[in-house]
Amino acid sequence: MKLRDKVALITGGGSGIGAASCYAFAREGALVAVANRTLAKAEAVARQIESEGGRAIAICADVSLSADVRNMIDNTVTELGALDIVFNNAGFSPSGRVTDISETDWDECLNIDLKSVFLTARYALPRMIEKGGGVILNTAGTFGIRAAANKAAYSVAKAGVINLTRSIALDYARDNIRCNVICPGYVDTPLNEGFPATARDAFLEQYQPLRGLIGAGEVAEMAVYLASDAARMITGQVFVLDGGQQAGLFA
Repeated sequence: MKLRDKVALITGGGSGIGAASCYAFAREGALVAVANRTLAKAEAVARQIESEGGRAIAICADVSLSADVRNMIDNTVTELGALDIVFNNAGFSPSGRVTDISETDWDECLNIDLKSVFLTARYALPRMIEKGGGVILNTAGTFGIRAAANKAAYSVAKAGVINLTRSIALDYARDNIRCNVICPGYVDTPLNEGFPATARDAFLEQYQPLRGLIGAGEVAEMAVYLASDAARMITGQVFVLDGGQQAGLFA
C-alpha cells in the first residue's frame, strides 16, 4: 500500500474528486479525515470507507472560515494521531464577467477556492513540521492556467492556487514539506452539474483532443502518486490531466 498508516485530510471530501480521493487514499492504507461543509455527505463517505475495512472520520467544516479550518486540523490530529497529507478540493465555481458577477459571489469564490488553501496550509504546516514533514496537494484546474470566458472569479482564484502552491513548495522545502497542484480538465462532478450534457459534449468535441470523459477517480489516482514516497523529489509542480486541452489551440 502506497500510503500505509499515513493520515490524510481531504477537503470537499463529500463528493466529486474529494470523495473519490478519500476512497483511493483509504484503499492505499491511509487513515482519512473526510471534511465537508455538509456533515451528512462527509459521514456517508466515512461510513463507506469503514465498511470496507478502512479507518475514517467525518468533519464538518467551512474551509473559508479560519476557526473551522483550525478545528478541522486539530480534530484530525486528535482523532487520527497525526497529519501527513492535506488534499484541498473544496470549490465554488460561479459564472460571470467582472461587470456581471455579484460582489458576494466574487468574495465567496475567492474565499472557498483560494483563501481556504491558505488557511489549511497555515494551520497544517506547523503540525507537519513538528512531525518531520508532509505533503500538501491542491486542486486548481485548467482555468487557473488559461482564463475562461465568463469565469472571471474562478479563473482568478485558481491561478492564485497555482502560485500559492509554488510559494509553499519554495518556503517549506527545507522542512521536508512537498506541495503540488493538480489541474484537471472537465470532470463530471457536482461542481459542473449545471453544465448541460449537450453543451459539455460540444465543448469536449472542440477542445479536448482525447475522446472520453475524465473520471474523478483518475484525478484521485494522480493524487495518490503525488502523496506517496514515489514522488519524494517532486514539489512546486503543476500536473495537468485534461485529455490534451492545454497542448495547443485545438479546434
